[in-house]
Amino acid sequence: MIASLSGRVAQIDESGLVLELSGVGYRVSVPTPLLEEAQVGQTLFVHTHLVVRENELSLYGFATLEARQLFSLLLGVDRVGPRLALALLSRLAPAALRAAVLAGDSAMIAKVPGVGAKTAQKIVLHLADKVQPGEGDTAAWERQTSDSDLLAALTGLGYSVVEAQTALQSLPEDAPDDLEERLKLALRYFGR
Repeated sequence: MIASLSGRVAQIDESGLVLELSGVGYRVSVPTPLLEEAQVGQTLFVHTHLVVRENELSLYGFATLEARQLFSLLLGVDRVGPRLALALLSRLAPAALRAAVLAGDSAMIAKVPGVGAKTAQKIVLHLADKVQPGEGDTAAWERQTSDSDLLAALTGLGYSVVEAQTALQSLPEDAPDDLEERLKLALRYFGR
């Protein structure tokens, strides 16, 4: 099994990136946050999971060992394949996903596109005894809930999901937790 890769980013597109190692390019699908941070030419290290299918070998890469472990656990859930597991880790940070599972919050998980209520419940049930609480889980879960509410408010005002996520990412680190204040700051982004 290929457990990790470290190489130069040769190419980036919407479905992943190509890591070049010793003249060989490996296509690696990665979560959206890692994809957005990557730059062509930079050296990147990823923890990988190899998915073997009858007619395909696919590599999935993650910035942390924890994210790769959650990906592997998600693949054990009925009706969760690699693409859906990657979508979950693209939308929910590992700490937020773990906190949602520990809190039994299947509604938070169901907000991820492609995850229905039944699948979200299966994820919570399957992972509940397999994940352990970590430092800052409650804060990560509360921030993720607040961010989801803000995204819903912005899309309700007519902005696309991509525009809403861009505005959300533009918020300063010290932005208040109050939804109304965060919405005002996000709307200022569009007023630039």
